[in-house]
Amino acid sequence: MKFAAIDVGSNAVRLLFTQVFENKDETYFKKDSLFRVPIRLGEDVFVKRKVSDEKADSLVKTMIAFKYLIEAYGPLDYMAIATAAMREAENSGEIVNAIKSESGIDLEIIDGKREAEIIYSNHVAEKLGKKGNYLYIDVGGGSTELTLISGAAIVNSHSFKLGTVRLLTEKVPKTEWQRMKDWLKESTSEYPSLKGIGTGGNINKILKMSLKEEGDSLTYKNIKKVYDQVNSYSFEDRISKLNLRPDRADVIIPATKIFLKVIKWTDIQELYVPSIGLSDGIIHVLYERQKEMRLKA
Repeated sequence: MKFAAIDVGSNAVRLLFTQVFENKDETYFKKDSLFRVPIRLGEDVFVKRKVSDEKADSLVKTMIAFKYLIEAYGPLDYMAIATAAMREAENSGEIVNAIKSESGIDLEIIDGKREAEIIYSNHVAEKLGKKGNYLYIDVGGGSTELTLISGAAIVNSHSFKLGTVRLLTEKVPKTEWQRMKDWLKESTSEYPSLKGIGTGGNINKILKMSLKEEGDSLTYKNIKKVYDQVNSYSFEDRISKLNLRPDRADVIIPATKIFLKVIKWTDIQELYVPSIGLSDGIIHVLYERQKEMRLKA
């Protein structure tokens, strides 16, 4: 079975193609291709409250291109969702209509709670251990989704307006940091030996820069070392000497700050970094939907 997922984020727009293989004991998800276009919608929205005509045009053209790729790939099903930037854009309705008209794609704008649910659909915590206590930390361009899991069940979740692009535009009040800290202290106090699960492009890059492989865990010290290294370079040198993409070279600093604060406030000793994100969660949602349809047939 083949599925496709579109994630319209505050920093980039992604299209993921994945194949799903079933056997008696386990279901395998194999990524075929990932296409990423760094439109950075949040640059407009978090400052001016709307997407500029230029970026809106880029988004529509990207979605038209994605539709052609989806038709060529021939998935069983696909879904397109948008997160923080489109949630807050005053002209998001106009853009959604333009995307539908030009590409035929229905773009669904979801709230932070639904975003956290989709990320959790990857069920990484269950693979690590069904009896443990885990905190999902997904850092995006416009928001950070935190989901507390115990015994493989969601205990609590919250979306905070703390994202990499939002921080770069200096549109995050100190009160939002305090809200996150208070929520973490209150929500995790009764869950000892808490372990972290970090998702998003930045933490995966931090994992690689720490010379670790997918499935390995990071510590506060590992992440702080990468932060100090990257922060010691200018933006230009991060691109030329550290080989970071231009749209990664700036956001990796605020992303690292968010992870360091969450880990410090919760005393997390290990942060697991599976190579997954929101688009992977969409694939899982589509697969579960397909399973339900087959059972009813």
